[in-house]
Amino acid sequence: MEVTQRNQSASLRRALAVLEYVRDHAGGSTGLSLTAVAEALGLSKSTVLRLAEPLLDSQLLSRERESGHFRLGPGALMLGQSYLSGLDLRTVAAEQAHRLMHEVGGTVHLCVPDPPHVVYIDKVENETAVRMASRIGSRAPMYRTAVGKAMLAWLPEDAFASVVAAGMPPSTNRTLTEPATLRAELARIRARGYAVDDRENEPEVRCVAAPVFDHTDTVAGALSVSGLTSRVTAARVRVLGPAVAATAQRVSRALGSSRH
Repeated sequence: MEVTQRNQSASLRRALAVLEYVRDHAGGSTGLSLTAVAEALGLSKSTVLRLAEPLLDSQLLSRERESGHFRLGPGALMLGQSYLSGLDLRTVAAEQAHRLMHEVGGTVHLCVPDPPHVVYIDKVENETAVRMASRIGSRAPMYRTAVGKAMLAWLPEDAFASVVAAGMPPSTNRTLTEPATLRAELARIRARGYAVDDRENEPEVRCVAAPVFDHTDTVAGALSVSGLTSRVTAARVRVLGPAVAATAQRVSRALGSSRH
């Protein structure tokens, strides 16, 4: 019995290797030949055919009648859609948000866009630090928050237009209040991969944020780390930025994004 189970497990792994190879290499309209799959995986053609049989039966793979080339089948699409329909941004991001909080020590926020505002949908607070005034369900203007600018940098032009149309009054003496200045800042954000609110929303608070993308590579939200300027110094921002961006990228991948 144990030998049989091991053999079945090995066969499953090899079948999945066939599926993954076709997924990763059968681009375009031609698909992959039996020979190409066999040579790439170091298997005989007969073995590939045997392993592919249940994948073809379940429509995870399809095989063209004339050429015999392999491609992903409609079952793969149905499986992907089922996975995506069960995703919830807050649930997917929760583990990474807690991990980020423990890693850097600041308060972590998760927000979604609602131009010209952001909406806070989750908050992971460091119990040893000064508590942030933000609360789940609250809203803030995009132009003066790191999460807002992180999302705005990759949102369509109409989102930027809605921010400008709503007005950009100052919250502190460091708030960006001119559309041209904000547009230049968004270009810098796209170049480095993260946004900074340097006392633009609250006088003594700095915040670093990065965008989260969904399976269509559309902005789904943003993750941020916030703290008092005494803890989140200008020098520390340069360390936090890449850490927040890496965390946001992991959440994006879990949501099905292909962005790097």
